[in-house]
Amino acid sequence: MLWNDELFVAWGGNMGMFSKMVRGAVMVCVCVVAMPVGAVTVIDIGPFVRKDAFTDIKLSPDGEFLAATVQKEDRTGLVVLSRKDNRVLAAASLGKNNHVADFWWVNPDRVMFSVAQKLGSLDLPQLTGELYAMNADGSKKENLLGYRVEAEGVATRIQPKKAEAVAGFLVDTLPDDDRNVVVMIRPFGDHSYTRAEKMDVYSGRRVLLARAPVQESDFLTDGSGVVRFAYGRTVENASQLYYREGDGKEWQRINDELDTARVELPLGFGADPRVAYLNVERADGTDAIIAWNVATGERKDVLRNANVDPDAVLHAHDRTGSPMAAVFFDGKPDVLPLDPQHPEARLLQSVEEAFPNEFVEITSVTRDGKLALVQVSSDRNPGDFYVFDVAARKMDYLLSRRDWLDPERLAPMTPIQLKARDGLVLHGYLTLPVGTDGKNLPLVVYPHGGPYGIRDRWGFDGDVQMLAAAGYAVLQVNFRGSGGYGRGFRQAGARQWGGAMQDDLTDATRWAVRTGVADAKRICIYGASYGAYAALTGAAKEPDLYRCAAGNVGVYDLTMMHTRGDIREAKSGRYYLRDWIGEAKDVAAVSPANMADRIKAPVFLAAGGEDERAPVQHTELMERRLKAAGVPVEAVYYRTEGHGYYKEENQRDYYTKLLAFFSRHLGGATAK
Repeated sequence: MLWNDELFVAWGGNMGMFSKMVRGAVMVCVCVVAMPVGAVTVIDIGPFVRKDAFTDIKLSPDGEFLAATVQKEDRTGLVVLSRKDNRVLAAASLGKNNHVADFWWVNPDRVMFSVAQKLGSLDLPQLTGELYAMNADGSKKENLLGYRVEAEGVATRIQPKKAEAVAGFLVDTLPDDDRNVVVMIRPFGDHSYTRAEKMDVYSGRRVLLARAPVQESDFLTDGSGVVRFAYGRTVENASQLYYREGDGKEWQRINDELDTARVELPLGFGADPRVAYLNVERADGTDAIIAWNVATGERKDVLRNANVDPDAVLHAHDRTGSPMAAVFFDGKPDVLPLDPQHPEARLLQSVEEAFPNEFVEITSVTRDGKLALVQVSSDRNPGDFYVFDVAARKMDYLLSRRDWLDPERLAPMTPIQLKARDGLVLHGYLTLPVGTDGKNLPLVVYPHGGPYGIRDRWGFDGDVQMLAAAGYAVLQVNFRGSGGYGRGFRQAGARQWGGAMQDDLTDATRWAVRTGVADAKRICIYGASYGAYAALTGAAKEPDLYRCAAGNVGVYDLTMMHTRGDIREAKSGRYYLRDWIGEAKDVAAVSPANMADRIKAPVFLAAGGEDERAPVQHTELMERRLKAAGVPVEAVYYRTEGHGYYKEENQRDYYTKLLAFFSRHLGGATAK
């Protein structure tokens, strides 16, 4: 059995803190403002390094329980608490590098969860395809589906589970069925054909509902739990969307990317079962949400923002699960209803009015609609949770992700817009240190990782707040290739490593100087993963622009990406390397390791010895090349860490060294 019952002991401190917060203990506010010490300043990095008290939390359908994900050093577990007396009733963890990715109350007494694996803190979680479940009191724990089922034995007391080389993913919790859910089953291997099956949440027994008409399909059900849409990708990596009228009906293809040059994805059915909502790419500009009449084929635009794509679609927490609003991050988040008359859309609007300038989400609602769990967050607030009594219109504070941080002492994040040298409009964010006039400041240019399809958003970012507390302005730019600004904007970054994507960062840096925000003699560029590549490439291409450069878990030899690391291991990864980065023979010239002799600024490097995404050999090579070129370089290695650092002592060491490096070259605070 893979369940780790030592979770109660290992996370005892967190559980105690969890219960304290639920009881409404006084919030502890840790001062993070730089304090003078002689001729320098220091900040306490502890509040930033400290992990969230929990990640997510949801009410059970009857409101009796709360389920929450809780982070430990290198894993994320699930706990269940009694809402009546705040007792911890159950806990589950699956060991090192295993993280509860999401969880769902499948009936008032049983919670199911999925698992993801991350080998480092900056890794994107990779779903394992495993589904587990347990009762609210911790009983009847079961590994329902996934590659580890066989290791536990292929039978339960109720029904045999299938020991197969497959992955499973939730499609529909079936609110009217307390025994079963709908799951998508994906056989192992590239370009497999998936199946939709009904699964018993106690035994794991499954019954076939539908087979996919296209490889790598996901499925979408209607409000009655019937599988109606399938969408996936062909061997040519082209998206296809299929629809069927109901159980046993034939699949009809309604979009093929090869024919239409766009991707269409289903979002769900509206209150009128004849209307389905689709997210539709446009060849030019941003994505739109459309209403598609399944009977007549009529299409009607419902929501579209001229600057950004829909970032997320919010589904109602009733039995239909219909889409009821969309979130657009056009600078700050804007929540727009698909159906302004939907009861939950009206509820959300009324709650938003109580929290101006914050991002409000309803995370769960009891089955009778009487209680709602509300999350409130912002650029200076990692997340507060409230229980809202809908009938009484009463909001009770529940807990905070980081109650030790005082939002009033943190720095606001301001949306910005500028034009690149070719006229392309770029969006981003500027965070200024508290207590400054916003002029002539030391600046850290902070490109995001990815890079494709990833973007910076308005919201709390611990690294940005740490840098601002140390006295730096922080500039984040969604350069071309980033997600969220339309298909054309994303594809404009293809094969532009060291090219137009890098020019966007240069243009944004010069914008910060031109507008008077940045002191031209005190600018550093810093990032992780792709951001580290961009930092070192920026220092090479613009040796007089940046005073220093820092890279964490970076890729510095693009040719090596074709021979080392986990991206190349899958066929889709090899397509990605070829189509988006470039052929091995073509990328040597834009590799920072081959441009070390062009770098003048001092460099700080850090890496994990067990990094599979950006193997440590990238950093070791970069360090050697810089030393050979006579460039001042400081490198630190955490040999037991991966793509980012889990252990608190390693995080403290890393950030202490990083801030000391910035302080020497920009004059900001050091860490204590």
